[in-house]
Amino acid sequence: MAVSQSEPQLPQTSNPASLAKPGGHYSHVAIANGFAFVSGQLPIDAQGQKLADASFEVQAEQVLANVRHALESAGSSVAQLVQVRVYISDIDNWPSFNQIYARWAGEARPARAVVPVPQLHYGFKIEVEATGLI
Repeated sequence: MAVSQSEPQLPQTSNPASLAKPGGHYSHVAIANGFAFVSGQLPIDAQGQKLADASFEVQAEQVLANVRHALESAGSSVAQLVQVRVYISDIDNWPSFNQIYARWAGEARPARAVVPVPQLHYGFKIEVEATGLI
């Protein structure tokens, strides 16, 4: 008896107008099997302005706004987050980030990692990637 094989489903992608055009060969969001995978978001506003000289708090708020826009473009939301990965260039900013994140996430309590890294692209202080349900 022959086994039927269906064509593999390709992921969909999303690059919402509320985010700057991707600067490399990637999409802001890949959508597959009921999940929205948000690429690492940097503190860049919708017009493409890099906020590298801004305070950590301003950068964190911009990055989290970008994550929210990316999730919503895929039909997801902060409430549907499964996992969040945060990369910060100075671990001393962790308490500040945690306060900003708690306000942003509200009642959502996804799995999360906060990882100190030696440096980020363009001298940014923070990058966040996430996975949410659709």
